[in-house]
Amino acid sequence: MTWAARAFAEDGIDPRAARIVAHATESGRTLATGESLTGGALVSGLVDVPGASRCVVGGAVCYSLAAKTRLLGVDADVLAATGAVTAEVAAAMARGALRAYDADLAVSTTGVAGPGPDERGIGQGTVFVALADAAWGTVDVRELHLVGDRAEVRRQTVDAGLALFDEALAQVRDDGRS
Repeated sequence: MTWAARAFAEDGIDPRAARIVAHATESGRTLATGESLTGGALVSGLVDVPGASRCVVGGAVCYSLAAKTRLLGVDADVLAATGAVTAEVAAAMARGALRAYDADLAVSTTGVAGPGPDERGIGQGTVFVALADAAWGTVDVRELHLVGDRAEVRRQTVDAGLALFDEALAQVRDDGRS
């Protein structure tokens, strides 16, 4: 079920975001985002949750290539050669958000929301989300091919970002990492 279709509590808070904030707070983990096509919607969904300030340390909206380089440290030569919609760029954005905010977990989003393909011909709905984990020194990148209009692609990308946080925090609980 997509982020847009999932039932929200009466207070308008996404139940998954509430669970993520609760689990991050309980485990002492801090969260950050590095967002492009979602334009801050991922971090916004998290900070809608009361008490999010105990675990959410920040979110960078880096829509332009220059901002991705300046704020998240994505290699400008890589961006010039490949554009922003690649697994390598998503991984670099997640690592950059991790560093920028000194967070434990960071999720990045990059892709083509549409309408239509981007200037390189990458199709609408092509998205990469990545999660960087400071404790493990790893980055998990997922390529998505989403269907829908611009708003729906963005909503589904937020949902995918929340899923990455949720999975990582579930692993923390399952592994007993503190």
